[in-house]
Amino acid sequence: MAAESGYLEPSGDRVAAIVQNLDRDVERGEDTIMLGYGLVLLAPAFAPLLPPSILLPLMAITFAVSASAARWHFYKMARKLAYSMVVLEYSEQAKLKPIAQVFEDHPQQTLAVAFNPLKNLKRTWKSILGGLMINPFWGPIFYMLGVQFVEDKHFFVLNKAVISVEQRIMPIVLRDE
Repeated sequence: MAAESGYLEPSGDRVAAIVQNLDRDVERGEDTIMLGYGLVLLAPAFAPLLPPSILLPLMAITFAVSASAARWHFYKMARKLAYSMVVLEYSEQAKLKPIAQVFEDHPQQTLAVAFNPLKNLKRTWKSILGGLMINPFWGPIFYMLGVQFVEDKHFFVLNKAVISVEQRIMPIVLRDE
């Protein structure tokens, strides 16, 4: 297995390179989450082919896979940032502190806790209530949708941090008047 290199590039401004690479990775993570939403929104197209007893659990599984892939990508970005920050000077590390703080604060729970209905009673109760109002097979979909929302929130907070750092370190581009 190849060693992880982090976000550094051999030439140029190291902080700017890290922020640009992080921005690209945040977009990939958001794309993973949006793929999960899109696949579930595409599910009615398969309704004539598959009975609800098969289609609805597949929708929940889609959300679970999408949320898991997004979380693994989030952890990978945190590792790559940590590898990159080791070689930076203190002043460069200070510029990236808001981004590093997001990785320290989020996610607040592991995927094992997120998928455990007994440790997320509020989400479980809402899922059961939603399932009772629509169809009992929708309960797991609502629960996994809640997990998906949490992952979406992590990437939203990370994206805000990356944008704030990017605006501070990137040179201001003057508009042609």
